[in-house]
Amino acid sequence: MDDTAADNSVTVLHTVKQVRAWTAKQRALGKTIGLVPTMGALHAGHLRLIRVAAEKSGAIVVSIFVNPAQFAPHEDLDKYPRTLADDISKLEQFQLRQQPQPSSSMPSVAVFVPTVSEMYPRGISLQRDQQRGTFVEVLGLSEMLEGGTRPHFFRGVATIVTKLFHIVMPDHAVFGQKDVQQSCVLRAMVQDLHFPLSVVVAPTERDHDGLALSSRNVYLSDEQRSRAPAFYRGMCRARELYHNGTTGREALLAAVRGEAEKAGLDIEYISLSSPDDLSEVAEVSTERGAILSGAWRMGSTRLIDNMLLGFEF
Repeated sequence: MDDTAADNSVTVLHTVKQVRAWTAKQRALGKTIGLVPTMGALHAGHLRLIRVAAEKSGAIVVSIFVNPAQFAPHEDLDKYPRTLADDISKLEQFQLRQQPQPSSSMPSVAVFVPTVSEMYPRGISLQRDQQRGTFVEVLGLSEMLEGGTRPHFFRGVATIVTKLFHIVMPDHAVFGQKDVQQSCVLRAMVQDLHFPLSVVVAPTERDHDGLALSSRNVYLSDEQRSRAPAFYRGMCRARELYHNGTTGREALLAAVRGEAEKAGLDIEYISLSSPDDLSEVAEVSTERGAILSGAWRMGSTRLIDNMLLGFEF
């Protein structure tokens, strides 16, 4: 499908030139532009981000690009789920659900599916010391939490999102709270580099038992899937303690750890951090709140989750 698709269908774009032509056409119609960056394997969490974008924008670009710069050589780049046909079908169903709206208010949707060479004209190696070209780093925030075990990750995220911002030039960009550190890093980047757009952070979409939706959940066996929600149950227990007046770090982390260990989760870290700089805190600030977060492994699959205490994005 090319950029002549009707407003009630999904336009598929593959090049920077095509995206810029499509967004120029939308702006000429008086529409604001929303961007939802993804790596594909779309699920209900992604569709929630698109719904949030649709509330704020008359035209939406959903990018689908498995970004090599976010992966270390030992990580799962090659086996990361790639389900483009299914992703486009889900976006088309999203458009169909918008049809009861007046046609003038229906958001136009385009999906940007670039090649690696389109996004990295100089090529991209998974070995950081062999990479060439321009990269973006947000120092400080990127080294905290996830940055401890994945030092390459936020450099890759900041770089690809900067490219998307320059290509799409959105008015709004929507990200999910599940990747809370990513949201903090990108908000700082937007402020530091004076991007003329707003970053919107949408709440985490969860399955019926509380497990945060993630494209990597497909890696879990039935047995692993049954145990995985224990981390969320622990965070809910910590939130209950917080609402009852407990603000101390040790008690809140112990609540999470207790549920996680009971289910046999292989905990990588549990954190209580400041929303401002992601540094570890001794207690939840009455003024600023705190982020309760963590990572754990189920076999070879690594999962993350978080909960906001005392504040909202």
